[in-house]
Amino acid sequence: MEWLDRLAQAFELDAPTNDEIAAVLDAARDVAHRVERRITPVSTFLLGMHVEHLAAAGSSREEALASSIATLRATLPAEEGSGHAE
Repeated sequence: MEWLDRLAQAFELDAPTNDEIAAVLDAARDVAHRVERRITPVSTFLLGMHVEHLAAAGSSREEALASSIATLRATLPAEEGSGHAE
């Protein structure tokens, strides 16, 4: 994604990989559908902050993103029709 590459460069960051983009978009979709659409940008902002926190503590970017997404998903309400109590 050319624009994301330019944005990353402007922020002096490594551009996201296709796998990272897909993982963040999937997490954002989960928040939008299972919590509230309007808070999706804020949730992805917090996700990024947590990734940075873990990376600063020594995790690889890949590990930090996977861990942060797992934490995000653990806080989501159960999907409707999943049979799990909220």
